[in-house]
Amino acid sequence: MIRENIQKETIAAMKAGDKQRTAALRLIGAKVKDRDIEMRTATSVPDDDDLLTDVLLKMAKQRRESITMYEDGGREELAAKERAELAVIEEFLPQMLDEGQMRVAVEEAKNTVGAQSMKDMGKVMAELKARHGVLLDMSKAGPMVKESLS
Repeated sequence: MIRENIQKETIAAMKAGDKQRTAALRLIGAKVKDRDIEMRTATSVPDDDDLLTDVLLKMAKQRRESITMYEDGGREELAAKERAELAVIEEFLPQMLDEGQMRVAVEEAKNTVGAQSMKDMGKVMAELKARHGVLLDMSKAGPMVKESLS
């Protein structure tokens, strides 16, 4: 479903003459095609939407890192270009859990695995990933789990 949405949006952007959006959508398409080629030799192929979400998450993370680097380097025009690409990428990502929902998810996972100390952090993180997968920003969940267990 995500794949079809990306293709439809690419065609619509081309017809509208939106060069910046078309370029960003083509970048997404190229990354998806690269991942498809990688998956040809894989022993197990994940669900198509999961695969595409993984690609989009990685692309979004790269853009966020680039934005920070460009801003630190005083290259605002390049940071603006990355922000525009990030906005297009985020259109196709599922809605992430907000901070309040993440805290509730951490507590539920902690209670499910019976976590008592920092030794159980791996179990809690695994439970979070199993329950919420791509809807949870693991880079933000880690510190929340640490805080909850300490």
